[in-house]
Amino acid sequence: MSAIADFLREFNLVTVLFRLLLAMAAGGVIGYGRSRRRMKAGLRTYMLTAIGAALTILISMYEYQMLTTQWAAVSEVMELKYDVSRLAAQVINGIGFLAAGSIVAVAHNQMSGLTTASGLFASVCMGIAAGAGFYECVILALLVIVLALDVMFPLEFQFKRRIRNITLYVEFDSIDDITTISDTIEAQDAQIFDMDIEDTGMGEDGRKPSAMFTLKLSHRNTSHSEMLSSVAELSCVSSIQEIIA
Repeated sequence: MSAIADFLREFNLVTVLFRLLLAMAAGGVIGYGRSRRRMKAGLRTYMLTAIGAALTILISMYEYQMLTTQWAAVSEVMELKYDVSRLAAQVINGIGFLAAGSIVAVAHNQMSGLTTASGLFASVCMGIAAGAGFYECVILALLVIVLALDVMFPLEFQFKRRIRNITLYVEFDSIDDITTISDTIEAQDAQIFDMDIEDTGMGEDGRKPSAMFTLKLSHRNTSHSEMLSSVAELSCVSSIQEIIA
């Protein structure tokens, strides 16, 4: 077993293929989970980012090997100095552009794609570890990343639904209905921290007035669904949505 492990630490055609396949498989596991939730970056995106990161390390290792063997004479004459880590450093910088492209502003002053961007960054770092032959790190990182993205997702959602802070987006018939909605919220012993009126009246697009309510539920009533129901039952309210960041 140790002989196989030692062989896989070497730098040859077989280990190069193994490291690329490991990076592809690890990235694919993460991407598969994201694809199931219909996220912007899916299976192939995570595979390619991990493979690309592994390639940078393999190219660096190849260049270093050549500079110390077949290209040694030329390297000595030209006094070349080579840093094996420079390509990996550039990849980590470059992934920022790809990750930033996945972050977009959506409705109600919310941001979407932050988890996707973080996942791509983690996938690249995992690919670098695969290319370097740090197999134990790849396996452990894969387990931790899957834990954070898939296992923690429902737990995070449940946690956000149980906390007392809540943000509501409400569309209503007239700007005068703001008072009615506020009174209904306060009747539930909730405290309104902020109220942001997004649209004050019918425009050319036919949109109704809307507002964002940031509030804190009372100790006796921490049910988000009850608060949503009480506001939704108002005849002046045409639409209500809880904003979960």
